[in-house]
Amino acid sequence: MKPATKLPVVSCPICGAAVKWTAENRWKPFCSERCKMIDLGQWATEKYRVPVEPKLDDGEAPDEDERPQ
Repeated sequence: MKPATKLPVVSCPICGAAVKWTAENRWKPFCSERCKMIDLGQWATEKYRVPVEPKLDDGEAPDEDERPQ
């Protein structure tokens, strides 16, 4: 017989409530549709942003400090 596996529990990114990570939880990682929609609204209003590196002009070389290592 297999030992019972403990289901992971995460915190809702919006309100911090405990959320069981199961297939039945349709809102994961959020605790509810409300928290999911709040998060979507924050992306839509650009409160959240994905950082990007500025593009260089064709003839412009990056500074030594900006080169990836």
